[in-house]
Amino acid sequence: MANRMKKGSAVAAMAVALVGSLEGLRQNAYPDPATRGQPWTICYGSTNGVKPGDRRTVEQCKALLSLELQTYAAGIERCVRVTLPDARFVALTSFAYNVGVKAACGSSAIRLINAGKTAEGCEALLKWNRAAGIVFPGLTRRRQKERQFCLEGL
Repeated sequence: MANRMKKGSAVAAMAVALVGSLEGLRQNAYPDPATRGQPWTICYGSTNGVKPGDRRTVEQCKALLSLELQTYAAGIERCVRVTLPDARFVALTSFAYNVGVKAACGSSAIRLINAGKTAEGCEALLKWNRAAGIVFPGLTRRRQKERQFCLEGL
């Protein structure tokens, strides 16, 4: 478990608030907006093992988001080799939650941040506003918010 994301920490609260606001809450499983099918999604964007017809309570969704964010935060901790202030760490965890750890860690955003080009890395997040080759306004807004968090303190 990523120490910075342990339950009850300020960083965990910041990440849950950011990702929760960006993903929105849906208690009934729904198809991916880009594919109109797989992967099925529930709660705050969770796709792990979700099937059509699944339903969760608000409490279950909050617990699931908190648990899943620990996994994505740990992924970011493994691939980022520079010290990250809390807001930047949360931004990159949100990014990884949305695109996956492998894609996030292989992105120009992480490469630039690791190279000490933090502002350029934060700007590179804006390139990730497509799904299935289509620009989604929601992804554009999400990346702008993540960029804002990423640039905090520069």
